[in-house]
Amino acid sequence: MHRHHLLAFCLSAFCLSLVAWPLAAQWPAFVPKQTPRGADGKPNLTAAAPKTAWGTPDLSGVWEQYSEFDMPKYLINIAADLKPDELGMKPEATTLMRQRAARFSADHPGLRCLPSGVPEKDAVPAPMKVVQTPDLIVLLYESRVIFRQVFLDGRPAPGPDAEPQYQGYSSGRWEGDTLVINTRGFREQGWLDMAGHPSSEQLHVTERFRRPNFGSLELDITVEDPKYYTKPWNVKQRFHLRPDDELLEHICEENNRDVEHVLTPPVR
Repeated sequence: MHRHHLLAFCLSAFCLSLVAWPLAAQWPAFVPKQTPRGADGKPNLTAAAPKTAWGTPDLSGVWEQYSEFDMPKYLINIAADLKPDELGMKPEATTLMRQRAARFSADHPGLRCLPSGVPEKDAVPAPMKVVQTPDLIVLLYESRVIFRQVFLDGRPAPGPDAEPQYQGYSSGRWEGDTLVINTRGFREQGWLDMAGHPSSEQLHVTERFRRPNFGSLELDITVEDPKYYTKPWNVKQRFHLRPDDELLEHICEENNRDVEHVLTPPVR
């Protein structure tokens, strides 16, 4: 394992230790009536995916990509499943990534409790709740108590003078049973993962969510950033439902006591 990947894993493990507490032990027992169940009373996660009252697939629920015993490989390296040439990294992207590695990822926003960007936020090992209406989908992230709004009402994307955001501006549409989310308007010098894959203000992320059954959510991500990559590239991730669960608060600043001790050796 390369040194910067090892460090990224260690940082991820630290994040994991903050968020992987047993949610069910925190809330009183409650059985949602909309959850399909078997004869034994347990949720039937292989049941058919539900539909909303207005006819679209219902993506609502509390979802998680990892259990507390899994390694969050896409947070460590979003391109873990890709070959190097599939990314089309430009020389300036390679240089920036090496600089970040030389500093042991000490400049990663998460070390200072700043928000994760997109698509990094999709890979954080903590639950995400989807709240769905006909014209708006809200993604509530337990980690750092962050939210995203995905507008489905056809409003235009913000113009080039809009204030850039860590998670950009998201609009969505339905293509059959797939929710397609387009996000632009990011801050420059972004991080796509803890290994340091860079992104710029030109970043365009397309997320395609599909719920094949009650307990599964599939995510197909396309990253396009002409400043750092010669072509768009694609990764696939999966989430599982956490039935009968709810979100808790995770306040990063409350336990962020060692940021001044992060190793920051000089770049050579």
